Amino acid sequence: MAKITWTRTDEAPLLATYSLKPIVEAFASTAGIDVETRDISLAARIAAQFPERLTEDQKVEDALAELGKMAKTPEANIIKLPNISASLVQLKKAIAELQAAGYDLPDYPDNPSTDEEKDIAARYDSVKGSAVNPVLREGNSDRRAPEAVKNFVKKHPHRMGEWSKDSKTNVATMDDNDFRHNEKSVIIPEEDTLSIVLKTADGEQTLLPELPVLKDEVIDGTFMSAKALDEFLLQQVKRAKEEGVLFSTHLKATMMKVSDPILFGHVVRTYFADVFDKYGDELISAGLNGENGLGSILEGLDKLDNGEEIKAAFDTALADGPDLAMVNSHKGITNLHVPSDVIIDASMPAMIRTSGHMWNKNDEEQDTLAVIPDSSYAGVYQAVIEDCKENGAFDPTTMGTVPNVGLMAKKAEEYGSHNKTFKVPAAGTVEVRNSKGEVLIEHDVEAGDIWRACQTKDEPIQDWVKLAVNRARLSGMKTIFWLDPERGHDRNIQSLVEKYLKDHDTEGLDIEIQDPVTATKTSISRIRRGEDTISVTGNVLRDYNTDLFPILELGTSAKMLSVVPLMAGGGLFETGAGGSAPKHVQQVQEENHLRWDSLGEFLALAESFRHENQTNGNEKAGVLATTLDKATERLLNEGKSPSRKVGENDNRGSHFFLATFWAEELANQTEDADLAAAFKDVASDLSGKADEISQALIDAQGEPADLGGYYWPNDEKTSAVMRPVAQFNEIIDGLKK
Repeated sequence: MAKITWTRTDEAPLLATYSLKPIVEAFASTAGIDVETRDISLAARIAAQFPERLTEDQKVEDALAELGKMAKTPEANIIKLPNISASLVQLKKAIAELQAAGYDLPDYPDNPSTDEEKDIAARYDSVKGSAVNPVLREGNSDRRAPEAVKNFVKKHPHRMGEWSKDSKTNVATMDDNDFRHNEKSVIIPEEDTLSIVLKTADGEQTLLPELPVLKDEVIDGTFMSAKALDEFLLQQVKRAKEEGVLFSTHLKATMMKVSDPILFGHVVRTYFADVFDKYGDELISAGLNGENGLGSILEGLDKLDNGEEIKAAFDTALADGPDLAMVNSHKGITNLHVPSDVIIDASMPAMIRTSGHMWNKNDEEQDTLAVIPDSSYAGVYQAVIEDCKENGAFDPTTMGTVPNVGLMAKKAEEYGSHNKTFKVPAAGTVEVRNSKGEVLIEHDVEAGDIWRACQTKDEPIQDWVKLAVNRARLSGMKTIFWLDPERGHDRNIQSLVEKYLKDHDTEGLDIEIQDPVTATKTSISRIRRGEDTISVTGNVLRDYNTDLFPILELGTSAKMLSVVPLMAGGGLFETGAGGSAPKHVQQVQEENHLRWDSLGEFLALAESFRHENQTNGNEKAGVLATTLDKATERLLNEGKSPSRKVGENDNRGSHFFLATFWAEELANQTEDADLAAAFKDVASDLSGKADEISQALIDAQGEPADLGGYYWPNDEKTSAVMRPVAQFNEIIDGLKK
C-alpha cells in the first residue's frame, strides 16, 4: 500500500493536525494511500533520549532517526509541519511538563561537571535548536508562492503599513570583526579527517578531535570578537536613546542554538550595563548572564538575598535607557525577555510590513533601531527599508514574486548551532588542521570570542545548481545567485557555481551572480514593476528570504509552497512557518479558538499526492491532487480561511469547508468514476449540512479549552477540542470503512 508520512510536531500545527489528519486519512484511503504519523515534537524528541528511564507505556520511538533514514530512500513521501527549534528556555519548560506527567527525566544540568551530568547535557543538547531540519533535508529547497494564492492576494490584499521618508527606522550592524569579516574558507582536495585546536600560552586544547570531510567539501571558519561586539552594542544603545527610537535586537537563538544565545546575552548585559557593572558577579555566579533573556534573570532574582535591590536596579535601567520594542506590551514582555520570542527571519519582515514600526510599552507603533550584530545579511533588510522610505510600501495587488532555491542538503551551511561552534575559553589561536597536521584555517582569538565552522558538501552544491537551472527553465524567471565576494565561503561557492553551470544548458536563461545587497535591490526594483525573480541562496539566507518576500507578498510565509526534492528520489513537502504558533495555542487555551491557517498543509498535501502519482503511477492520487488544489482555491475565494476572532470561522471550520469543497470537486470530476462514486454521498451530506455543522463548530468556541498540556497534550482531551462535532466526524470517518 502506498504511504504518506505525516509528522506530528508542536503547538498550533499539532492542534491543527488533530482536526485535519482524520480528513486526510479518509480521503487518501480512497486512492489506496495510508497516512502514517511520526512524532518529532519537542517532547517526543526529549523522551526518546532517555528510554532507560521510562516505563514501557511511556517509551517513544526515535521517530526523527527513522525519518532521517527514510529521507535517504526513493520511497520517502514526507509531509513536514513546523516544529519547535528549541531554545534552552523552551527545552526546560518541556522537560518540566513531562516530569509533571510522570516521566522520570533528569533536570537539565546548567553546569555539568560529572560524566553523568555531561552525558545528560549532551542528550538534551542534541534536541535543542535546529535538530529536525538537518536530518530530514536530504535535498535542496524549492519554495514559491502558488499561483492560486498569489492571484487571491492580488484580489484581496493584506494590510501594508504606510512608510514615511522621514522614518528613523534603520538596521544597525557591525562593520568589522564579526563573522562576515573574519571568515576564511578552503575546498578540501581529498577525503580526510580534520581537527579544531586552540593554541594558548599554556599549550594546546582540542576543541573538536575528529571532523570527517569529503573530497571537494567546502570548510569555513570564522569568529565574532566579543570586545568588538560589546563596543558596537554600547554605541547602539546610545544611538537609540539619542534618536528617540525603540531598541530591538534580531537574532536566531533557536536554530543557532550555541552562537546566538551568547550574542543575546551580550545584548542583555550591554543594555543593562550599569546593573551588571554593580551586580554582575552575583548575577553571573547564579547563572543569570542574560543568555536565556531578561525574563529568566527576573525569575532568578527570587533566589538571591538582595534580589529586590537588583530588581529595582533593572527597573531603573529600563526607565533610563532607550525604550525597548515589546513582544507583549500588555504583559510587559520586552524584546529582551526571551531569546526565542524575536526570531530575525519573522520579526524583521513583520516590522517592514508595519511601516518600519515595532510596538512600544504603550502598545503604540514606533520607529525602531533593529540591531543585527553580524553583517552577513543585515544589509538585505536595510536595503528594503531604504527602498520603502524612498518609494513607500509595496502593493500586494501588483507586486511580483521572489521564489527561492535554497542550498541546504546534507546539513549544508549549518553553523552557529552544532559541535563546531565554541565560546573561546582563553586567548590564543584557533586552528583547523588536516590529518597531516597542516593548518588550513587559523584565527587569533581572545577569551569570550565566538568561533564557528561550517561544512558544505559538493554533491548538494551540484544538486542546488541543477535545481536552480531547472526552475529558471520551467518558470522563465530571471535567476540570481546571492553570493558575497567579501566572504571567503561565498567566493569558494561562486567558483563552484560557475563551474557547475557549465554542466547545464543555460541557453536563453537569464542567470546572474550578485552580492546580497545588490540582489535585494534588483529583486525589489523588479517586484515593484510586477516582475518575478528567483533568489538562489545558501541555507541561512534561504530561511530569511522565504519569510521576507512571502510576508510582503502574501502577508505570511505559511502560504508558500515548500518542496524538497530529495536527492535519493523521494519527496519532502514542508508546510510553512510556525513563528506565531505559541500565541495561537494561548488563544485556544483561553477561548477555544484556533486561528492557525492550514493552507500550507493543503498545498503540501497536494504536492505529496502529485509526487505519488508521478513516482508510482497512482492515477487516483493525481486526481486527489488536482481536486485538492481546486478546493483550496475555492476556500480562499469564498473567504473560509480562519478568522483571528473568537465566534468566527477558525481552523476547524476551514477544515470542514475544505473537506466539503474537496468532496464536491471529487464527486463532479470525470477522470475517475470510482472516486466520483465514492464521494457522491459524502459531498451531498457535507454540503447539505454545511450551515448546521459550521455553526456547531463556531458554537464550540468561547470557553477555555483543556488540552492536558502544552508540549505534551493529552490525546483524548485535544482530540475532543479539535473534533467537537460528532455529525461531521461520522461523515469523515465513514469514508474509511
